[in-house]
Amino acid sequence: MGIRNYKPTSPGRRDASVADFAEITDRKKKPEKSLLVRITRKGGRNNQGVITARHRGGGARKMYRLVDFRREKDNVAAEVVAIEYDPNRSCRIALVQYADGEKRYILAPAKLEAGMTVMSAESGLDPDVGNCMPLSAIPLGTTVHNVEMRPGRGGQICRAAGTEAVLNARESSWAQLTLPSGEVRRVPAACRATIGAVGFSEHSAISLGKAGRKRHMGWRPRVRGTAMNPVAHPMGGGEGRNAGGRHPCSPTGVLAKGGNTRKRRKNSSKSIVRRRKSRRYGVQKI
Repeated sequence: MGIRNYKPTSPGRRDASVADFAEITDRKKKPEKSLLVRITRKGGRNNQGVITARHRGGGARKMYRLVDFRREKDNVAAEVVAIEYDPNRSCRIALVQYADGEKRYILAPAKLEAGMTVMSAESGLDPDVGNCMPLSAIPLGTTVHNVEMRPGRGGQICRAAGTEAVLNARESSWAQLTLPSGEVRRVPAACRATIGAVGFSEHSAISLGKAGRKRHMGWRPRVRGTAMNPVAHPMGGGEGRNAGGRHPCSPTGVLAKGGNTRKRRKNSSKSIVRRRKSRRYGVQKI
């Protein structure tokens, strides 16, 4: 797998790149029909038709692949049938077929290939790539992904392409993980995780090259607040190019820089052992 750079045949192609899809087993293979559902696109609007998520709309049509994030089918071997492309996420997905004939999609970790066997169990499994088990049964220092935050809820941590977490320690009924952001977090040791890192780590190196490719993903253009009228944004208006006359803020007046965006009384804050480093100043957040 890797990145393929386009030749600069046009301004839109210049500096643009795309994945070479070398890890896809069969480019002509259609996705498993029984694991496809059609999703309704709302364009960022809620049930009352009001835009609550800005800059969304349009995009290429796509079907949603039902991915098994829970991996609760224990002690049944599953063969990897194919590695496929998923338009709904940055990583690849793997189609696995269990010994009883059932097929499911899972996130494709790095170094997982067609023909390999994966399994889920409460204990007794080797820490091989693609196997899923509780954190209490995984050796310390192992790289994991698709980690649950609550037992049985399904993986929520480290699901994007190239991400991984490291199991550092265990104490009583808790396990300690180091996340990609540098944050150290406690999760219940009964939570499940999959061995290995998520595949296709080259995703972050792809350059879109033109605005149209962003529109294909369902993202509409962003407009600067200073370019708007005062009726549309607090920083709008003014004669000529005005800097806004106030600190940067959102259309509703919420300050955009220097403030914490996390709720002070968020219930999961007590599970954070060490916070991630601030991207702006390179220091640990308090």
